Amino acid sequence: MAISPQDVARIARLARIELSSEETLHAQKDLDGMLSLIQQLQAVDTSGVEPMAHPLSAHQDIMLRLRPDVATTTNTAVQRQALMANSPAEVDGLFLVPTVIE
Repeated sequence: MAISPQDVARIARLARIELSSEETLHAQKDLDGMLSLIQQLQAVDTSGVEPMAHPLSAHQDIMLRLRPDVATTTNTAVQRQALMANSPAEVDGLFLVPTVIE
């Protein structure tokens, strides 16, 4: 799959950057190289290969130190106040956050 100059122009417009004709050609060459690399990676047969939990696990026996994800309650009002001390705003022990989606 090759990137056309029109594709580069569209990507530049979406990224809100202005490219000269020389920069467009350079970007086209770079994007073609990236797509070529991705095609090479996709061509590799990875069936039967176990995913790694850590990049060094191929060379060392790495054990991740994970705690169990268990919901717990705060036992006292003093504990709750200590946990909420750094919150910018709270109501009834709940964090108040700005609306993200209207």
